[in-house]
Amino acid sequence: MSTDPLTIFRRGASSQRARRRVTPTGLRVALGAIWLFDGMLQFQPFMFTRSFVNDVLVPSAQGDPGFVARPTLSIAHFIAPDIVAWNAVFATIQVLIGAGVILGALRLRPGLLRLALAGSFAWSLLVWWLSEGLGGALTAGSPLSGAPGAVILYVIIGVLLWPGHPTGEDIAPAPQLGGTPAKAAWIGLWVFSGFLLLEPANQAKGAISSLITQAASGEPGFLNRLLSAAARSLQGTGPWLDMLLAFAMLAIGIAVAFNFQSRAFLAASIVLAIAIWIFGEALGGILTGQGTDPNTGPLLVLFALGMWAGVAGSPQTSVEPGSRGDDTADHPTAGLTSGAMRG
Repeated sequence: MSTDPLTIFRRGASSQRARRRVTPTGLRVALGAIWLFDGMLQFQPFMFTRSFVNDVLVPSAQGDPGFVARPTLSIAHFIAPDIVAWNAVFATIQVLIGAGVILGALRLRPGLLRLALAGSFAWSLLVWWLSEGLGGALTAGSPLSGAPGAVILYVIIGVLLWPGHPTGEDIAPAPQLGGTPAKAAWIGLWVFSGFLLLEPANQAKGAISSLITQAASGEPGFLNRLLSAAARSLQGTGPWLDMLLAFAMLAIGIAVAFNFQSRAFLAASIVLAIAIWIFGEALGGILTGQGTDPNTGPLLVLFALGMWAGVAGSPQTSVEPGSRGDDTADHPTAGLTSGAMRG
């Protein structure tokens, strides 16, 4: 075994990079944590009142075509008389999904990861259709306020993190990360979001200012002041800002999908996602007591981290399936940055 100081230093640096890198296990734990957080938000007192039905579910059907609006309104009217019981069921489902994804990802319950992810797909698609009106995808909703919906992102990310091994014990990265499905989902999401911003409703003068003003409503003091100041500074702006953001989204989608300066554009997508989360989505309304989820911002960041691992030349991509050359590649003690420890 070599005792050369330079060799020892290089091995130590390589080990540090291995611990810091993004792993499928870390991404799955993060996804499960967001699901768990959603379930906790659903247990807020507001969700157990008819106001949740009248102020959240019913408005989501406005402007949607009949095949979306009619089922949404029917479900809303059906659960309204027993909203306490139904909401308890909704919250519990999300908590169970989150716990299942986390326990499965950490291999504390082998085989549970696939079951929890499959359950999340079914639940997400039902919620996206029956209570979120397809996230505004058919009504020219703005991606700056969450279109085409956070719920569909749960499905996309979950599919890309589906384990290649029944117990989730992947030696190489999750096979979908960086592959054609991931690139297709990435370019589809960002290009569609860019085109939504080019819709006439989103190109109106002061559209972004109005959107931020609406997001500020009901927020606590410090966030309300920040958003109100941002809205005032953007008053009177024409469609040039919307078009600039639209083309930025188009560029992010296309560049990453075709491996053109992927790291730079992924970093830009993370910055943009955080800006959208703060100024357009007001942190998903989670500080108002009425937010059902953190909205798209954190999920866009999670998606970008997954693409970073799979597309942008992560050290993991050099590990071949079945190789034991780096047995920490997806070890349960490896997390997003510093690791998720076994219980």
